[in-house]
This record gives sequence, C-alpha cells and structure tokens, in this order.
Amino acid sequence: MTAFLTRLLPFSDFFRNVDTLVHEMSHAIVTLLLSGDVRYIHLYSDQSGLTYTAYAGHWKSIPISLAGYFGSALFATLLFYLHSLRKERAGLIAIATIAVLGLALFVRNGFGAAWCAGFAVLTILIVVLSRPGLIKGYYLLIAFICLVESVISALIILSLSLQQPGAAGDATNLDSATYIPALFWGLLFAVFSLVCARSSIKLFYKRGFD
Repeated sequence: MTAFLTRLLPFSDFFRNVDTLVHEMSHAIVTLLLSGDVRYIHLYSDQSGLTYTAYAGHWKSIPISLAGYFGSALFATLLFYLHSLRKERAGLIAIATIAVLGLALFVRNGFGAAWCAGFAVLTILIVVLSRPGLIKGYYLLIAFICLVESVISALIILSLSLQQPGAAGDATNLDSATYIPALFWGLLFAVFSLVCARSSIKLFYKRGFD
C-alpha cells in the first residue's frame, strides 16, 4: 500500500531521486575511503544514476559495488530513526547537505545538477519556514519514498540478475569481481533492503502518530 501511494503522488518522481542520489553518493564515499577517485556522478530523469570511479586494486570493486544498495537501505532506516527521536529538522538538514555536496563535488550532468540545486533549495526553505506540521509532513514524504525506492530498486536488480544476469548493474559487477553469480548478489540486496524496511517500519510505529 505504501509503495502504491508514494508512486501515485503526481510529484513523487521528483523525490524518488533522493534515493538515487544516496545510492550514487554511497558508491562515491566508499571509493574515496578506499583511496580511489570519483570522476563524476550523473542523475537522470528516470530515477537512474551512474557513478564513474577509478581505483587501484580489483578487490575494491566489491565494497564499492555493495555500497549503493546497502547505503540507500541504511539511509532510509536512518531517516526513520531520526523521526523516532523527533529530529526531523536535523534529518532535513542532512538530506539538503548531501544534495549540496553532491552538486559541489560530483554531479556533472545538466539534469542532475538542476535537480540537486532545486531539491536543496526546497528543503532548506521548508526548514527555514520552521512550521512543525510542514516539516514533519515533508520529512515523512521523503522518508517513505526512500524506503519504498530502496526496496523496489533492490527487487528490480534481483529480477534482472535472474533474467538478465549480464545487465544487472551492481550485481553484475560483483559477479565479475567475485565469480559468485549475480543472482546471489541480487538476492542479498533484496533481503538486506527488506530487513532494513522492517526495521524502519518498527521505528515508525515505535513513535506512533503524534
């Protein structure tokens, strides 16, 4: 039901790119932690993305490839954790900061740059207006869309790894790096995202509807 409602909203496409940005930024952050180089990130209007990196050491492709789906699922859980602590304002500031850093450091295509700038301005405006109901509503909209997208995108990769293992994105990359079939990685991403989603929903109900 949540997935249906979040995708039914006429403007949900705009916010679905938050999950894409977090996914690509997770690849970028792990690349930098492993002393690699992030050449650019591209975000597209169909909610897909691309991170182009360079690094020495074949094994580094494993944590870098894992980071995208793991990062987006964990980020959704973090948003619900902050909600359970009534720290929506801090969460929005963190989300806006990710968009600004992405724009300043990595995002290089026209749509991606425009989206990062527009989303950051809108989010900062919501924070500045400082109306509790507006902040909470906007925050939960983003949190639920990130939650839904982290699960759906992982399930799509699982489906691709079963039907087209050579075109399953990060699962294909992990197959090439480890010689473990893409289906295994697709299943791992799906299970991890579902576990994180379950934790997120528990955190949401822990606070209640106040």
